[in-house]
Amino acid sequence: MDGFNLNGLVTDDRVTLAIAMALNVIYAIVIFVIALTVAGWARRRVEAFARRHPRVDATLFGFLGNVVKYAIMVVALIFVLSRFGIQTASLVAVIGAAGLAIGLALQGTLSNLAAGVMLVMFRPFRVGDYIEAGGQAGSVREISLFYTELASYDGLQIILPNSDIWSSAIKNYTTNPTRMMDLTIGVSYGSDLQTAQEVLERIATSDPRALQDPAPFVKVKELGASSVDFVFRVWANRADWWALKCDLTRRIKEEFDAARVDIPFPTQTLVFAPAPGPEDGPRPRLVE
Repeated sequence: MDGFNLNGLVTDDRVTLAIAMALNVIYAIVIFVIALTVAGWARRRVEAFARRHPRVDATLFGFLGNVVKYAIMVVALIFVLSRFGIQTASLVAVIGAAGLAIGLALQGTLSNLAAGVMLVMFRPFRVGDYIEAGGQAGSVREISLFYTELASYDGLQIILPNSDIWSSAIKNYTTNPTRMMDLTIGVSYGSDLQTAQEVLERIATSDPRALQDPAPFVKVKELGASSVDFVFRVWANRADWWALKCDLTRRIKEEFDAARVDIPFPTQTLVFAPAPGPEDGPRPRLVE
């Protein structure tokens, strides 16, 4: 039996190809190691910039750090593919076609992703803010690329898709340091309007939590169906607004009672006509 002949398997071309393949693998490993090192360094530098500047939003720069990291890795992948002789132009076309198909299948998810990117970039609210958006209200606990987590005032967890938030009006109760309290106070037509206005002005200026700049505003607003309505506007610091609103509402009731200023409430008056007697003759009939 003849021995196994390697002369037919080992040729100069095959040796050269094997050496080139081994070198390409080594180059690919070196490129990926360098890319990982540079990507990690770039991400840390971006995040460190946010830590050095307290006014800069750390969430935004954390997102940008990830973008920089993955962009460097994509560039490294293109270099590796080019090293192995793969045409990147055709690869990009294939990836684009696959991305289109995936995008159509995951349209809702990608819309949440796009909305999350917009929320992270433009920052209409931050973690800890109390907002109203997408038909829900609560304190922001987390902002991710696909959803935003809220905590309602009664301790419930609310998960909102980012597309619902971005496509609706966003009301942020925390951004501005002060808020205006806008109340409509109705008094009866038989009450003295001057006394009512003096009581309201005294209440608006006597509480130390009520700001005097801007000054309180108390005026007759309109003549309603059953009351004379005053507009009562007082500015307060954001942290004092809710407690002050409750306290001033109670004081208005108590001091109106002391000053004999009536607050009207809905009433109905029923008038009973006397029953007709025999001497009144027949009752008139309604002719249509």
